[in-house]
Amino acid sequence: MNLILIIDDDTELTELLTEYLGHEGFEIASAFNADDGLAMALEKDPALVVLDVMLPGRSGFEVLRELRQKSHVPVIMLTARGDEVDRIVGLEMGADDYLPKPFNPRELVARIRAIQRRAPFQPNMGEETAVVRVGDVELNPATRTVLCAGNEVNLTAVEFSFLELLLRNAGQVVNREMLAQKVLGRPLSPYDRSIDVHISSLRRKLGGDERIKTIRSVGYQFVGIAKA
Repeated sequence: MNLILIIDDDTELTELLTEYLGHEGFEIASAFNADDGLAMALEKDPALVVLDVMLPGRSGFEVLRELRQKSHVPVIMLTARGDEVDRIVGLEMGADDYLPKPFNPRELVARIRAIQRRAPFQPNMGEETAVVRVGDVELNPATRTVLCAGNEVNLTAVEFSFLELLLRNAGQVVNREMLAQKVLGRPLSPYDRSIDVHISSLRRKLGGDERIKTIRSVGYQFVGIAKA
């Protein structure tokens, strides 16, 4: 489960990351164009994909769109520094995280480790597999499935973790700092839109805004809705 797939046409960067991540105990596979990268992601079943937005032939967004139709593998997007639009689009399409280029390889390792150890709550014994139900939303940690009004909801790994944390604290306000630390695995940044985008995606997939309330300047609260 330590295989990391890097999809980037920058051969120098790919070689650097291969060496650095190799020293961190990861096995690395690499692809330098969109088609090869998508094929390898589906064939090799990596633990995580590092995907550049700018690829020859087709963009990383197109790769992500096709990948999400068949796989829930965590994806970290590499974007141009300062290009917030690319970051938001990537998150909305199902990326778990992003890094703006250029970046320190240590930061990439930190993001990978955060995704690997993602555990948004500290359950009591037996709670880690208990089904959580709030209103018409049902989350099963054992199978990592979510039902809303009886229909299965297709969530990314990070969306699942956000929802689990909110559900286990239903009725209470979960502040943004906690969401960032426990789900994203890093301190909250004043200009990081990741949480907002993931929450927006969750609302859309759950069928509206009424289940998750925004508490301005604080965080979010899952209120649920009564079953019919």
